Amino acid sequence: MPIPAGFEHIVRENEPLARYTWFRLGGPAQYFAEPTNTEELAALLRRCHEGGTPVRVLGGGSNLLVRDEGVPGVVISLGAAEFGRIQVSGRKIIAGGGAKLGHVISTAVREGLAGLEMLVGIPGTIGGALHTNAGTHAGDIGQCAASAKVMTRKGEIITRQKNELRFGYRTSSLDELAILEATLELEPGDSPYLTKQMQQAWILKRAEQPLSDQQTGQIFKNPGGVSAASLIEDARLGDSKVGDAALSERNANFIVAGPQATSRDVLELIEFVRKGVAERTGSELELALEVW
Repeated sequence: MPIPAGFEHIVRENEPLARYTWFRLGGPAQYFAEPTNTEELAALLRRCHEGGTPVRVLGGGSNLLVRDEGVPGVVISLGAAEFGRIQVSGRKIIAGGGAKLGHVISTAVREGLAGLEMLVGIPGTIGGALHTNAGTHAGDIGQCAASAKVMTRKGEIITRQKNELRFGYRTSSLDELAILEATLELEPGDSPYLTKQMQQAWILKRAEQPLSDQQTGQIFKNPGGVSAASLIEDARLGDSKVGDAALSERNANFIVAGPQATSRDVLELIEFVRKGVAERTGSELELALEVW
């Protein structure tokens, strides 16, 4: 399949995807697209839909593992400025789907808007955060969602209002191809106080996770009432390793990929740990990581 005619300026062939993920692993995308605006994105999706070309949208790459073989079809990155805009309107923040969650949180805190500060330290974009309903024990982003503008695989734009949105533990009803924009409704707060709350949450978050310079990712969702990390430790699997991929010494629910690691190492380690936890504790762990 050649690059679709008319899109040569935003599409590249055989783009390595490892550089776009936190694991820094995996093969290339057959085609990699970086549309500069919504119109280009819609036109590209219509062309792909007509040709039966598979399409995936890349977010911040924090919960993504790309297989060593790479990804067929088109991978789209919403990294252009239009998709990353952040606007404040009263108690609401309107953010593009490609906006970094951390930037949205810091904007809210600076403007004296409360409700997002407990999410500090969670990586990724607003689109990814809403799709997976990112959160902590203190709350999740779905609690703040007032509406979301999405794009379907056919290039159609639809706005989902609050009464149409459903959020659960690390899941949401936002299953269209791309989240273009989200409106978050927050509560008035004191900016200095919120800043302190955010800083404290950040310190706690960093203490529980692998070092920031490591190639890493969180693996399993936490089953109700217990953490996946504690189940892994209870099963005495905390020192598990396959190839150059090993469970983190700081948090057993993270895998750290060494310089010689492959995606196959990570996948085999995931399966080894999942089976071990099931056999030794009776708990079935559900994958939080997305695998392409």
